Amino acid sequence: MEYMQGMIDRSLKKTVEEALEVQAGVVLLGPRQVGKTTLAQEIAESRDAAYLDMERIADRRALDEPDLYLDEQAGRLVVIDEVQVVPDLFSTLRGQVDRRRRQGYRTGQFLLLGSASRALLHQSAESLAGRVSYHELMPFCLPETGTEAMLPLWLRGGFPESFLAKSDGASLTWREDFARTYLERDIPAFGLRIPAESLRRFWTMLAHEQGGLLNAAKLAGNLGVSGQSVARYLDVLVDLMLVRRLPPWHSNAGKRLVKSPKVYIRDSGLTHALLGIGTLEDLLGHPVVGGSWEGFCIENLIAAAPRGTEASFYRSSAGAEIDLVLRLRGGALWAIEIKRTTSPKATRGFHVAAKELGAEVRMLVYADNREVPGNEGVRAMPLASALQMLAGHQAR
Repeated sequence: MEYMQGMIDRSLKKTVEEALEVQAGVVLLGPRQVGKTTLAQEIAESRDAAYLDMERIADRRALDEPDLYLDEQAGRLVVIDEVQVVPDLFSTLRGQVDRRRRQGYRTGQFLLLGSASRALLHQSAESLAGRVSYHELMPFCLPETGTEAMLPLWLRGGFPESFLAKSDGASLTWREDFARTYLERDIPAFGLRIPAESLRRFWTMLAHEQGGLLNAAKLAGNLGVSGQSVARYLDVLVDLMLVRRLPPWHSNAGKRLVKSPKVYIRDSGLTHALLGIGTLEDLLGHPVVGGSWEGFCIENLIAAAPRGTEASFYRSSAGAEIDLVLRLRGGALWAIEIKRTTSPKATRGFHVAAKELGAEVRMLVYADNREVPGNEGVRAMPLASALQMLAGHQAR
């Protein structure tokens, strides 16, 4: 892999910088090891800034009397990493933002980095409402790495250390260690008392069923736990931004629609690590290949969609189905079918569903590099072209 992390521009950087120009602070959320610190340090380099890591004892001690320290930093950008470690700090930050506003420092005061958790979101939402904007940094996506790296990105996933590893074997080892560390150290550090082995088995089951409808009863039976425990396990992985719970489309049309969400492990590389898939050859011959490709495409498409876009899927009892429905800000509906095939032909069920919804844009994302106009207004195109279309809509 001829890449270095510092040479890959993160698409979120400009967004965060622009947010700091109009907001007192930005909360940047994402799973551990996704590159939040690297991005924050790049942003801080061009500003008068102070950096604190709440996992370092010396930095935490600097905030033993937070108002005293932060008053001295007035007018500077203060970057606080792993802010969820000190949840009591949020109420102090609220007072600091208001005080700085009165002093004339209205924007670009705080950049808070956190490994997402329910506690973090709850604390910051209550204390900093109207004072900060929230942004998610996820693993590398295709526009960041380039289309030529699509297959390695799909196999290894987008966590920087995994994607940039010197070999597929080294990448797989990193991801296996990452999963183990999350289960044995990071999740308990959030105060979540869940047996690591039970959560690993659950996570692995989700990998086997990548993109399937959630069947809590089946999962509970296989794990030997209650349905409530399954719901709790899922909540934890969703809160930590490791799993996506894609909701079904809801409408008042009176149609019999599937009500269960679809569940995806958000990073394809983690899916493969949990299943012991280390090479592209292994992946292409594995039963999960279709679900893995679908999840990879969905994460990239949602990442490319304009801010405020709502994502869901559509499935009726009659068999009409859309893999991904994007409701863009303003109400426009995009219906997207995803197929790991070189045949640019959408299913009949997709045509029916897109017509039922009245989708303005109808596309088939498939595994070829040609754009092909299809039947009934459906355009077949490679993933990179679909991402460009969404980016173009975002720029308008």
